[in-house]
Amino acid sequence: MKLELSPIERKRLKAAAHPLAPVVMIGNEGLTPAVLKEVGRCLAAHELIKIRAFSDQREQREAWLDTICTDLSAAVVQHIGKILVVYRENTEKKPPATPKPRRKAPRLTKRQEAAKALGQRKKSR
Repeated sequence: MKLELSPIERKRLKAAAHPLAPVVMIGNEGLTPAVLKEVGRCLAAHELIKIRAFSDQREQREAWLDTICTDLSAAVVQHIGKILVVYRENTEKKPPATPKPRRKAPRLTKRQEAAKALGQRKKSR
């Protein structure tokens, strides 16, 4: 089953995918079961991935993209040249960890405190 995205979601995902590098490459052998399995593994890890296809036929790349999205329940985000962008939400993804508490600023030495006070006096004049 192929996942569908709204135009707003697609636009947001295109922007998020822009700085990404391709993580899977479809070579001379085409879309093999091993490549399909690797795409599924990468989608589980990253949700949004780029795939580079080394084929000059656009129809073949479109067929690969359709097969990937149908077999892996993913959504087509973008197809530009030989780059395919695919998205699948990971429902098993762990929530983000709570941020670590910030460290306190180090205490200033007496010399540093004096220099700071001197600098403030000059500004006030």
